[in-house]
Amino acid sequence: MVISDAAVKQILLTMDEQQHFILEDLDDNHLVIKADEEFRVRRQLETELEKNTYSQD
Repeated sequence: MVISDAAVKQILLTMDEQQHFILEDLDDNHLVIKADEEFRVRRQLETELEKNTYSQD
C-alpha cells in the first residue's frame, strides 16, 4: 500500500497508465500497488517529484 497526498497520487495514476502497477485505488490518499514494483515505482516517483520541484538557481 502506498500512502500519499493528492498531488503524488495523481502522478502515480499517470505513471500507471503506461506501466500498470496499481492493483486498487482505495481512497484519496491510498493505493495498493504490486509488491514487486514498489522499489521501481518509488525511484520513478522521486525522479518525477524532482522535476516538479521549484529551485531558484
